[in-house]
Amino acid sequence: MATRRTVSILGATGSVGTSTLDLIEREPERFEVVALTAHRDVEGLARAAIRTNARVAVIGEAERYRALCDALSGTGIAAMAGEGAIVEAAETGAEWTMAAIVGTAGMAPTMAALRQGRTVALANKEALVSAGALMIQAAADSGATLLPVDSEHNAVFQCYPHGCADMVRRIVLTASGGPFRTWTRDQMRDVTPVQAVRHPNWSMGAKISVDSATLMNKGLELIEAHHLFPVGHERLGVLVHPQSVVHALVEMIDGSVLAQLGSPDMRTPIAHSLAWPERMATPCTPLDLARAGRLDFEEPDFARFPALGLAMAALAAGGARPAILNAANEVAVAAFLGGRIGFLDIATAVEQVLAAYDAAPPTTIDEVLVVDGEARRQAERVTELQAA
Repeated sequence: MATRRTVSILGATGSVGTSTLDLIEREPERFEVVALTAHRDVEGLARAAIRTNARVAVIGEAERYRALCDALSGTGIAAMAGEGAIVEAAETGAEWTMAAIVGTAGMAPTMAALRQGRTVALANKEALVSAGALMIQAAADSGATLLPVDSEHNAVFQCYPHGCADMVRRIVLTASGGPFRTWTRDQMRDVTPVQAVRHPNWSMGAKISVDSATLMNKGLELIEAHHLFPVGHERLGVLVHPQSVVHALVEMIDGSVLAQLGSPDMRTPIAHSLAWPERMATPCTPLDLARAGRLDFEEPDFARFPALGLAMAALAAGGARPAILNAANEVAVAAFLGGRIGFLDIATAVEQVLAAYDAAPPTTIDEVLVVDGEARRQAERVTELQAA
């Protein structure tokens, strides 16, 4: 880079945010931090802001504003608080913004960042699952560059012939299969939250680890891929690949198959997005194929993991269905992690909400949030009945 790139990180204290900070702090001469945000972790946010000499630090929970001010006292770093302030942080005009706020709370800031017409690295799954068409249109209207950070979508991005969708026969996302890849349905009935969050390859948060275990995560990623790579949902697929070395494959119409390989470390796709269109070094363990020895692939089992089928059906139906699916799943996963329902009840709850509720296709973020809220209310009722 000829000059230092200005960057902002929305969700700086989460796993993606801290990995992004790790890379930035290794090459401080290349990056200037404009704004960092967090939901409630004042101490983590203040430490990161001080280490990187950020201009602004924003805490989402307004009642923690005074604590943030105290933690930043004498540093010259501006403190802000509240959901509106996080949107303001997204509008600071940084050349590169990491959108890594988890859940629907990240949709408005992500939209605000896209409207600035700069580069947005997207790690917020809900933005594309629930409001994909709106996000893609906002990027097109402003001229923003949208870079996917999920390892699978970043892998496709690196292999995809941009602007030439007609050259692609199929895009395949890989799934590790999670910790219960070889378990029967009967064995999965007694799965505990501790077992479900123990991912075999990746270090992730509890919610996304459970989604990986049910294969819902792969279904959500198919919905994201549909918006990022316009080949049509019928040309998207999934392969279970337990080693998590091949992250995605792009099959061309001439029979060539391009794949992106790498060690399972989120800093690789983050670094690709952070330095794009250049490259930067990372501390990730180099991939050693000789040591890996073998790479296995298998078709997903929709009978044992019905969540994937539910997501694919929601993708095919379009409209509000993906937003309903996502909201119902979040509630069901929270109920499972709270010990109120069983592991197999997650997909059942989502299926029941999808059967009972539908809505007109949302045309604004506010309408997406209305659909999301109603789906959550219905999911709460379903999980309460399951827990009874």
